[in-house]
Amino acid sequence: MKISDVLRSKGSEVITIKPDETVSGLLALLAEHRIGAVVVSTDGSRVDGIVSERDIVRHLHSSGTSVLDAPVAQIMTSDVTTGSADDNIADLAGTMTEMRVRHVPIVDADGRLTAIVSIGDIVKHRLSELQSERDQLRDYITH
Repeated sequence: MKISDVLRSKGSEVITIKPDETVSGLLALLAEHRIGAVVVSTDGSRVDGIVSERDIVRHLHSSGTSVLDAPVAQIMTSDVTTGSADDNIADLAGTMTEMRVRHVPIVDADGRLTAIVSIGDIVKHRLSELQSERDQLRDYITH
C-alpha cells in the first residue's frame, strides 16, 4: 500500500504559514483548523520547515511568553523529513517512528508540497485495512 492510498481517503489539503508570521498567529491557525502541525512555506509550495504544538511548548518553557511575539522561523524545524505519494505506508511509518516525527509533508518529484500525513492518518488507514480484511475473512468462512 502506498501513501497515495491514505491521501485518497484523507485528502490533500495542507495548511501552511509564512516564516515571518508570529507564534501567536500560529497558535490561532492550529486552533482554527484543529491540527497539531503546520508546514512553514514562504510561497505555499516549497517546504521551508515544519512547526508543531510540541515546538511551541518547548520554546515557551525555555524562552517564556516572549516567544509568542517571535517569528515562526525562530521555532520551526528546518531539516524536514518529507515523503512522496509513492512511498510505501509501512516504510514511511517506520521512518516516522525512527525519526520521532508525527507529521510528514508529502512532496512531488519537483519538491512541491502536495499533502501532509500524520501518524494518526497512517494508523487510521491501517485499522480500516484490518477491518476490511477481517470482514472478508468472516464472509469467506460463513459462506
